[in-house]
Amino acid sequence: MAELSIKLKIGNREYPMKVKAEDEAMIRQAGKTINERIKNYRDKFGIDDIQDLLAMVAFDCLVEKTRSDEQVSNIDDVALEQVQAIKNLISNNL
Repeated sequence: MAELSIKLKIGNREYPMKVKAEDEAMIRQAGKTINERIKNYRDKFGIDDIQDLLAMVAFDCLVEKTRSDEQVSNIDDVALEQVQAIKNLISNNL
């Protein structure tokens, strides 16, 4: 697994980092998404302070992750209930 040295610009700063070659595209896309969200908040609210903009993006991302985690948990619960129901059907018919 080769590591690449890349520079990722987020907001108005450049961040040097070492990443796995297979993760490079995903990491660059994440940086692009952060910059797009910064721009959207800047345009929408007229905020120029990069720290405020990054905080808003971080909060937005955490809300999305929390929502996604809840959905995954709900899906897992439903799947577990369905497996248990199938198990009960099999047990009752043996």
